[in-house]
Amino acid sequence: MDGDVVEFGCKLARADHTELVAVYVVEVDWRHDLDDDLEVEREDASRALDVAEGIAERARVRLDTQLLQARDVGAALVDEAVALGADAIVLGLPYKVRFGGDFAIGVTIPYVFKNAPCRVFVVREPVTRSEAREALQKRS
Repeated sequence: MDGDVVEFGCKLARADHTELVAVYVVEVDWRHDLDDDLEVEREDASRALDVAEGIAERARVRLDTQLLQARDVGAALVDEAVALGADAIVLGLPYKVRFGGDFAIGVTIPYVFKNAPCRVFVVREPVTRSEAREALQKRS
Protein backbone atom coordinates (compact mmCIF):
# COMPACT_ATOMS: atom_id res chain seq x y z
CA MET A 1 0.00 0.00 0.00
CA ASP A 2 2.83 2.42 0.83
CA GLY A 3 4.24 2.14 -2.68
CA ASP A 4 0.88 3.00 -4.24
CA VAL A 5 0.59 6.08 -2.02
CA VAL A 6 4.09 7.30 -2.90
CA GLU A 7 3.57 6.69 -6.62
CA PHE A 8 0.34 8.71 -6.52
CA GLY A 9 2.09 11.46 -4.55
CA CYS A 10 4.89 11.51 -7.12
CA LYS A 11 2.37 12.00 -9.92
CA LEU A 12 0.84 14.93 -8.06
CA ALA A 13 4.24 16.44 -7.27
CA ARG A 14 5.45 16.13 -10.88
CA ALA A 15 2.25 17.71 -12.22
CA ASP A 16 2.64 20.73 -9.91
CA HIS A 17 6.47 20.76 -9.82
CA THR A 18 6.39 20.58 -6.03
CA GLU A 19 8.22 18.75 -3.27
CA LEU A 20 6.85 15.60 -1.71
CA VAL A 21 7.15 14.88 2.01
CA ALA A 22 6.71 11.28 3.15
CA VAL A 23 5.61 11.16 6.78
CA TYR A 24 5.58 7.91 8.72
CA VAL A 25 3.89 8.05 12.11
CA VAL A 26 4.72 5.42 14.70
CA GLU A 27 1.70 5.22 16.97
CA VAL A 28 2.80 5.10 20.62
CA ASP A 29 0.37 3.50 23.04
CA TRP A 30 -0.06 4.69 26.61
CA ARG A 31 2.30 2.03 28.00
CA HIS A 32 5.20 4.04 26.55
CA ASP A 33 6.37 7.62 26.76
CA LEU A 34 6.28 9.51 23.47
CA ASP A 35 10.06 9.74 23.39
CA ASP A 36 10.68 6.02 24.10
CA ASP A 37 12.84 4.31 21.50
CA LEU A 38 10.48 1.80 19.89
CA GLU A 39 13.22 0.05 17.95
CA VAL A 40 11.15 -2.49 15.99
CA GLU A 41 8.53 0.07 14.93
CA ARG A 42 11.22 2.60 13.98
CA GLU A 43 13.01 -0.03 11.87
CA ASP A 44 9.76 -0.81 10.04
CA ALA A 45 9.24 2.91 9.49
CA SER A 46 12.79 3.38 8.22
CA ARG A 47 12.34 0.54 5.71
CA ALA A 48 9.07 2.07 4.47
CA LEU A 49 10.70 5.50 4.11
CA ASP A 50 13.66 3.94 2.25
CA VAL A 51 11.20 2.37 -0.22
CA ALA A 52 9.49 5.76 -0.61
CA GLU A 53 12.84 7.41 -1.37
CA GLY A 54 13.56 4.79 -4.03
CA ILE A 55 10.19 5.30 -5.71
CA ALA A 56 10.61 9.07 -5.70
CA GLU A 57 14.14 8.82 -7.06
CA ARG A 58 12.97 6.65 -9.95
CA ALA A 59 10.14 9.15 -10.61
CA ARG A 60 12.65 12.05 -10.41
CA VAL A 61 10.66 13.75 -7.65
CA ARG A 62 12.26 15.53 -4.72
CA LEU A 63 11.27 13.76 -1.51
CA ASP A 64 11.86 14.65 2.13
CA THR A 65 11.13 11.99 4.74
CA GLN A 66 9.98 12.43 8.31
CA LEU A 67 9.54 9.87 11.05
CA LEU A 68 7.23 10.91 13.89
CA GLN A 69 6.05 9.23 17.08
CA ALA A 70 2.59 10.20 18.32
CA ARG A 71 -0.38 8.94 20.28
CA ASP A 72 -2.75 9.48 17.35
CA VAL A 73 -1.76 9.08 13.70
CA GLY A 74 -4.52 11.32 12.32
CA ALA A 75 -3.75 14.21 14.64
CA ALA A 76 -0.02 13.91 13.93
CA LEU A 77 -0.62 14.00 10.17
CA VAL A 78 -2.90 17.04 10.39
CA ASP A 79 -0.48 18.86 12.72
CA GLU A 80 2.41 18.12 10.36
CA ALA A 81 0.39 19.30 7.34
CA VAL A 82 -0.29 22.57 9.16
CA ALA A 83 3.38 22.98 10.14
CA LEU A 84 4.54 22.31 6.58
CA GLY A 85 1.85 24.39 4.91
CA ALA A 86 0.97 21.32 2.86
CA ASP A 87 -1.17 21.62 -0.25
CA ALA A 88 -2.42 18.04 0.06
CA ILE A 89 -2.28 14.88 2.14
CA VAL A 90 -2.22 11.47 0.45
CA LEU A 91 -3.24 8.48 2.58
CA GLY A 92 -3.37 4.76 1.90
CA LEU A 93 -6.36 2.61 2.73
CA PRO A 94 -5.95 -1.17 2.76
CA TYR A 95 -9.09 -2.97 1.65
CA LYS A 96 -10.32 -4.61 4.84
CA VAL A 97 -13.65 -6.15 5.66
CA ARG A 98 -14.87 -6.42 9.24
CA PHE A 99 -16.72 -9.37 10.63
CA GLY A 100 -20.18 -9.26 9.08
CA GLY A 101 -18.86 -8.05 5.74
CA ASP A 102 -18.79 -4.27 6.31
CA PHE A 103 -15.95 -2.35 4.68
CA ALA A 104 -13.64 -0.91 7.39
CA ILE A 105 -12.20 2.59 6.98
CA GLY A 106 -10.71 2.96 10.47
CA VAL A 107 -10.39 6.20 12.46
CA THR A 108 -7.41 7.97 10.86
CA ILE A 109 -8.95 8.78 7.49
CA PRO A 110 -12.19 10.26 8.89
CA TYR A 111 -10.12 12.36 11.33
CA VAL A 112 -7.91 13.70 8.54
CA PHE A 113 -10.94 14.37 6.29
CA LYS A 114 -12.56 16.39 9.05
CA ASN A 115 -9.51 18.33 10.28
CA ALA A 116 -7.02 18.73 7.42
CA PRO A 117 -6.46 22.30 6.24
CA CYS A 118 -5.78 21.11 2.69
CA ARG A 119 -6.93 18.63 0.06
CA VAL A 120 -6.98 14.97 1.09
CA PHE A 121 -6.53 12.09 -1.34
CA VAL A 122 -7.08 8.47 -0.38
CA VAL A 123 -5.55 5.63 -2.38
CA ARG A 124 -7.50 2.46 -1.67
CA GLU A 125 -5.96 -0.95 -2.18
CA PRO A 126 -7.60 -2.87 -5.05
CA VAL A 127 -9.92 -5.66 -3.89
CA THR A 128 -8.00 -8.25 -5.90
CA ARG A 129 -4.73 -7.39 -4.15
CA SER A 130 -6.50 -7.53 -0.79
CA GLU A 131 -7.85 -11.00 -1.59
CA ALA A 132 -4.37 -12.19 -2.59
CA ARG A 133 -2.88 -10.76 0.65
CA GLU A 134 -5.55 -12.51 2.74
CA ALA A 135 -4.95 -15.82 0.95
CA LEU A 136 -1.23 -15.59 1.73
CA GLN A 137 -1.95 -14.83 5.38
CA LYS A 138 -4.22 -17.88 5.67
CA ARG A 139 -1.49 -20.14 4.26
CA SER A 140 1.09 -18.90 6.81
